[in-house]
Amino acid sequence: MSIVRDNTIEWIKACANVMAENRDYLTQLDAAIGDADHGANMDRGFKAVTNKIPEFSDKDIGTIFKTVGMTLISTVGGAGGPLYGTFFLQAGMKTAGKMELNLADWFVTLEAALNGVVMRGKAEIGDKTMVDALTPAVNSLKKALEDNTSLEKALQQSAEAARQGMEATIPLVARKGRASYLGERSAGHQDPGATSSYLLLKAAADTWGDGQ
Repeated sequence: MSIVRDNTIEWIKACANVMAENRDYLTQLDAAIGDADHGANMDRGFKAVTNKIPEFSDKDIGTIFKTVGMTLISTVGGAGGPLYGTFFLQAGMKTAGKMELNLADWFVTLEAALNGVVMRGKAEIGDKTMVDALTPAVNSLKKALEDNTSLEKALQQSAEAARQGMEATIPLVARKGRASYLGERSAGHQDPGATSSYLLLKAAADTWGDGQ
């Protein structure tokens, strides 16, 4: 069982759909501790990505991810553009020339994407950012590899770990980004970036798990 190029394109489409569906939800989360634009920004960015699909539908997975990254950087406002752009650019570097990914490949790819986000945003776990969802997701994939878990189950476990990481941001006081300006008042609110990260990984689990 593996993730082939067409599966990655289906994931990108699913990401666009889930961002459109959750646009208002993400905006409500961001209104509490940010600029109230995360939902609109992510929706706009992934709409632009879907418009590029005809350009990269016959390319390798690395080229697809790099194109997604460059498109998000140029179309997503706020911190989301550079961070998600970096996420996909790093993923693209790890998958350059590949037409198919196994679980080990996906772990290395997601780990590189997370490391890129950490370097770009200078955030660590507990800062109330997307890193709080991505880190447990990567750790879950690593354990799944060690346990020889199936790809489908590993993806589900990774998404579930991201969900738990997302929910764990609620009591945290933000130490990075716009939310950090609120200090203690940022506690009690779920981080929008962690939420959008979870949504992307859940879309991967739903798309690749069902599509194999």
